[in-house]
Amino acid sequence: MDRFSFLNAAHTAFFADLYDQYLQNPDSVEPSWRSFFQGFDFASEYSEGPVEQLTAVANGQADCSIVSDKLQKEFNVLKLIDGYRTRGHLFTKTNPVRDRRIFTPSLAIENFGLTTADLNTVFDAARVVNLNPCTLQEILNHLNKVYCESIGVEYMYIRDPEVIEWIQKRLDINDNHPSFNADQKKRILKKLNEAVSFENFLHTKYVGQKRFSLEGCESAIPALDALIETAAEKGVEQFVMGMAHRGRLNVLANVFGKATQDIFSEFDGKDYDDDALFDGDVKYHLGLTANRTTQTGKNININLAPNPSHLETVGAVIEGIARAKQDRYFPNDTAKVLPIAVHGDAAVAGQGIVYEIVQMAKLDGYKTNGTIHLVINNQVGFTTNYLDARSSTYCTDIAKVTLSPVLHVNADDAEAVVHAMLFALDYRMEFGSDVFIDLLGYRKYGHNEGDEPRFTQPQLYKIISKHKNARDIYAEKLKAENVIDSNYVGALEAEYKAGLEENLEASRKKDLTIITPFMQDEWKGFEQVSDEGMLQKFDTKVDKAVLTDIAKVVTELPSDKKFISKIQKLINDRKTMFFETDKLDWAMGEMLAYGSLLTEGYDVRISGQDVERGTFSHRHAVVKVEDSEEEVVLLNQLKDQKGKFYIYNSLLSEYGVVGFDYGYALASPNTLTIWEAQFGDFSNGAQIMIDQYISAAEDKWNNQNGLVMLLPHGYENQGAEHSSARMERYLQLCAKHNMYVADCTTPANFFHLLRRQMVTKFRKPLIVFTPKSLLRHPLAVSSVAEFATGSFQEVIDDVTVNPNEVKSVVFCTGKFYYDLLAEREEKGRNDVALVRIEQLFPLPVEQLKEVLAKYPNADDFVWAQEEPKNMGAYGYMLMNFNEVKFRLASPKAYSAPAAGSYTRSKKRHANAIAMVFDKNLFN
Repeated sequence: MDRFSFLNAAHTAFFADLYDQYLQNPDSVEPSWRSFFQGFDFASEYSEGPVEQLTAVANGQADCSIVSDKLQKEFNVLKLIDGYRTRGHLFTKTNPVRDRRIFTPSLAIENFGLTTADLNTVFDAARVVNLNPCTLQEILNHLNKVYCESIGVEYMYIRDPEVIEWIQKRLDINDNHPSFNADQKKRILKKLNEAVSFENFLHTKYVGQKRFSLEGCESAIPALDALIETAAEKGVEQFVMGMAHRGRLNVLANVFGKATQDIFSEFDGKDYDDDALFDGDVKYHLGLTANRTTQTGKNININLAPNPSHLETVGAVIEGIARAKQDRYFPNDTAKVLPIAVHGDAAVAGQGIVYEIVQMAKLDGYKTNGTIHLVINNQVGFTTNYLDARSSTYCTDIAKVTLSPVLHVNADDAEAVVHAMLFALDYRMEFGSDVFIDLLGYRKYGHNEGDEPRFTQPQLYKIISKHKNARDIYAEKLKAENVIDSNYVGALEAEYKAGLEENLEASRKKDLTIITPFMQDEWKGFEQVSDEGMLQKFDTKVDKAVLTDIAKVVTELPSDKKFISKIQKLINDRKTMFFETDKLDWAMGEMLAYGSLLTEGYDVRISGQDVERGTFSHRHAVVKVEDSEEEVVLLNQLKDQKGKFYIYNSLLSEYGVVGFDYGYALASPNTLTIWEAQFGDFSNGAQIMIDQYISAAEDKWNNQNGLVMLLPHGYENQGAEHSSARMERYLQLCAKHNMYVADCTTPANFFHLLRRQMVTKFRKPLIVFTPKSLLRHPLAVSSVAEFATGSFQEVIDDVTVNPNEVKSVVFCTGKFYYDLLAEREEKGRNDVALVRIEQLFPLPVEQLKEVLAKYPNADDFVWAQEEPKNMGAYGYMLMNFNEVKFRLASPKAYSAPAAGSYTRSKKRHANAIAMVFDKNLFN
C-alpha cells in the first residue's frame, strides 16, 4: 500500500532545522522550501514574533512547542503542496475508459492536519506554487488543476534542485493548462480529423486487413505534429523517430506525408517496382525519410526508421542514427537532432532492451542529449491486461533510472496531450535529457483488426464500443467555445476523405508498389550489388610511406607523460616489429588499417565491452597516463588526419549496443563502424538484432549497412562459453548478397578486409571471427610489404608443398590452420596441403575450383574444423560446395560448443587433428 513519506515528517523541529539551514545557505534548501522562506513575511504576519520563535527553536534556545498554531498550519499547507507534487499523479483524470485504481492515503486535507474550517484561511504558503497569498481553497483549486486533471506529472525523484524548480515553475503557469489561440485549436482539430478519418477510410476499404490502427490514441498525431513544428522553431533540423506497428501507417501518412497512393498499393498487395535485390516487408514495418516544410517555412528532415515486429529493437537503432547525425552534421550543437521513441505500454514495461537503451542515455559513447519518449498506452498488450503485464505502478517507471520526468496524459483531451508534448520538448531542449509521455488511451479493436477483443476483455470493450473518439470530443469542446460551427468537422472530413478516394483510384491504375528509400541523402553515390559484385577484387593497398608515417605515430608515447612499464614495452615492441623485424602482429595490423582509413578521410567508430584496451589486452587504442589516468589516443595524433577516430568501452550490453551501432552505421556509411564482442558467443545476446536487421534489412527494407562485428573465436580449452562465436548461426543466415563472413589467419589479410569495407561503393555487414591465441602467435604475423601491396585474399592456398605430391587437400578456417600446420611439420607429411578459406560468405567457389585443379593427384578431400560436427562451417560447406565429397575431421556432435574440462577439451581437439592425417579415424 502506498504511504506518503511526508506524513511521517511533520515534527516542527524538522522545519526549524530546515529554516536554520536556509539562514546559513539559502541555495542548499530545496527550491520550494527556499521560496517559502523567502516569501514568508513573519514579522508582519505575527505579533508574537515567529521569526524569533523559529530561530530560537533552531538554535535550541526554546522548545518547538512554542511555535504558533498558525505557523504549524502554514507548514501543513506546505506538506499538502508536497503531497500533490509527489503523489498527485495517482489521483488524476487520465484514464478515458477505466476506473482509476484507488490509492491510499488520499490527498484529502485531513491527512495533512487541515480541516474544512481552514478553507477560507489565507496562507503565505501559496507563494511556493507561484501564487500570491490566498485561501486554502484557492491553493487546492490550483493544485488539482496542475496535478490531478488530464495531466499527471512525476518528477519529485529528480535530484537536481534547479531541474525541479524549472519544472515547478513551468507547471504553475496557467495551472498547467494549455492556452492555445483559435488557429492553434483548429490545427489540432485538423490533425485529429486526419487521424480519425484515415483509420475510418482504411476500415471501410480494406475490411479485416491488419493495419494496427491508432484508434483510441489519435491525439498522438496532433501532438507529434506540434512537436515537429515547434522544435523546428527552436532550431531542431533533423528528427529521428522509431516506433512499432501500432499507429505507424497513420504517422506515415499524417505526420511524415507519405503518399497514400503508395500505402494503398501496399494494402492491395502489389509487387515492388524493383524485385531484383529486394523482397520487401509488410506495410506497417516500412520506414521513410522526408523533407518537410513547417508552417513558418522552415525546412526540416524527418526520419521514421523501419523496424521488425520485435517491438523495442528500433529504439536502439534510432539512438545510433541520431548520434551519427550529431557527430557528422552538428558536433557542436547536438540539440539540432532530436530522437523520438514511440513505445507501446506492454513493450516499454516488458522488453529488457528498453533498460539497456535508457542506460545509454548519459554515456559518452551513446548519449544523444535527450530523447522524447511517447508511450501509446492501450492498456492492453495483445490480450494481456496491464495488471498481468508489469509489477510496476506505471509502464513508464523505467524513466526513473535516468531521473526523467513523466507526464501521464488523457488521450481524450487533445489540448492536454499537445500541451504535455510541448512541455517535453522544452525540457529536452533546456536540459538535454530524456522525458517520457504516457498517453493513456485505448485500442478500439483487438490486437489487429481481425481480432476479437471481447474474448479476453468483454467488459472493457463494452465501454469502448460506446466511447466517442477524440476528434468528436474535441469538436464539441470547440463548438461550445464558439471556435467552430456545427458544419466545420463535416467539411474537414469530407475534404480529407475526398483526397483519399482520389489517391485510392490513382493507386489502382498502377501495377507496382513504390518503396521510398530510407535516408537516401546519406547514401548518395552508393550502389547495390549481388554476391558476384561482392566477390570482385578491390584495391586496398596503402603506400609504404603512408604506413611508415602512421607507424611512427602509433609506436611513440608522449615523452612528457609517464605510463606503466607494460604499456611502454608494448608500444616499443610495435616499433621494433615495424622498423626492425618486419613481423607485424594482429594489433599492429589493426592499428594500420584504422590509421590508413583516417588519413583517407573515413571516420572510425569502435564500441563494445572493453574495446579500448581489448578483452585480450592486444589493442590498446587508448592508453592511460599512470599518475592521472589521462587518456592518450595515438591514432588521433596522425599527421594530416582527415577522419575522426571514436572508440568507447560500452556498457555491459550486447542487444542495445549492437542496435545502436547498427543505427550509427546506417546513418554514416563513410564511417567504419565496429562492434566487438568480449567473447564471440556473447553476440547471442544481440540475436534479435542479427536476425532482424543485420542479416535481413537490405532484403526487407532496401537498407544497406556496413556494420562490422568482431567476434573472438577459437578453441583454447576455455570451456563452452569462451570458445565458439557460433559461426554456424551466421552462415545459416547468409543468402544472396546480404553480408560478408570471414575468418582471417593473418594480420595483413585482416587489414585488407577492414579496408575493403570502406573502399567499395556498396556496404554490407561484415562478420569477422577474430582470433584470441593468434593475437600473439609467432606465425600469425605479416610483413610491411603485405600491407603495402595486394588485396584481401578470400582463399590462401598452400605454397609450401609440391602440388604433384599432395594426396590430401585439407580445407579449414582460422586458428585451426596453425594447429594443423604444427602437426603436419611434426609428422613430416608433405603429401597434405592446407588450404585456408578466409571468406566463408560469399563463398569463393571459383577460386576453390582453381585451387583443386592444382592438385591433380589428390584423392582425399578433408573438411577440418575444431568445432563439433553439428557446429562450425561443415554443414554450410556441404550445402554450398559440391565439387568434392568431404571427409570430415572434427569432434563429434555435441549440444555445447566445448567441454568444460581442460583435459577432455584438449583430447577432443587432438582427436580432430589426428583425423586429418589418418583416414581410418572417424568422429
